Amino acid sequence: MIYRIAEIADWHAAQLSGEFTGTDLAREGFIHCSTRGQVLWTAQKYFAGKQGLVLLEIDDARIGESVRCEDLAGQGESFPHVYAPIPLATITRHFVLVPDDKGVFSLPPGM
Repeated sequence: MIYRIAEIADWHAAQLSGEFTGTDLAREGFIHCSTRGQVLWTAQKYFAGKQGLVLLEIDDARIGESVRCEDLAGQGESFPHVYAPIPLATITRHFVLVPDDKGVFSLPPGM
C-alpha cells in the first residue's frame, strides 16, 4: 500500500471523475505519494497545521507500472510516485487527517 495526503476538494473531485489526479500530475508529471512509514514526515513537512485533508490508502499493486519509487530530491530515500491518474477502484480506504492543537499530525486510528 502507498498513501497520498490530499485536500478534501481533490478527493471529492476524484469521486466524481472516477480517478485521482491532484494538482501535481499536471504540474510535475506524477502524483506524490508516501509509504506508511513516510506519511507523518510528509504531513509535517508539507501540510503542517493545514486543515481539510484526507489520507488516501492506495493499492499500488493494482496500479502497476505507473508507480515508481524514486529519490528525485537526492535525500537518500525513495518515495512512490504515480505517473498516471489513480483509478478510484485502487483507493481502498480514506481517513480524515487532522493535526492536533499544536499542529502535529498522527496516523489515523485503524490505519
